[in-house]
Amino acid sequence: MTDDAGVRELLAADTVAVVGCSTTPGKAAHDVPQYLATHGYDVRPVNPYAEEILGVPAVDSLADLEDEIDLVNVFRPSEEVAGIVDDVLARADTVGDVRGVWLQRGITDDDALARAEAAGLQTTQDRCAKVEHARLVD
Repeated sequence: MTDDAGVRELLAADTVAVVGCSTTPGKAAHDVPQYLATHGYDVRPVNPYAEEILGVPAVDSLADLEDEIDLVNVFRPSEEVAGIVDDVLARADTVGDVRGVWLQRGITDDDALARAEAAGLQTTQDRCAKVEHARLVD
């Protein structure tokens, strides 16, 4: 799903799990989640190498998130997307809270996103959530 209406639906999320969220200001994986947080999103960082990011405790994996999440925003290489989508689908089956998967600019995996869509999730890839939010919501 790449049309503006679909992107707006993804951006209607409240809680966003950010897989690959970074502790380093200046990196997109830090600055985009920070932008989302300052625009009212409840950002939940997923990074096994960090204790806390943006003042929020980081978790090792999606399975470790106790909070409900609406959207999984991915800042990991394309070759890791299939495994992340496996984790999203497992969570969707057990917890039932995830509604969408967002792959940031430069990250793509058509096959993995087709599996997510077949499971009823909304998806987009190769788009920046910050850019799209500023363009469509702000």
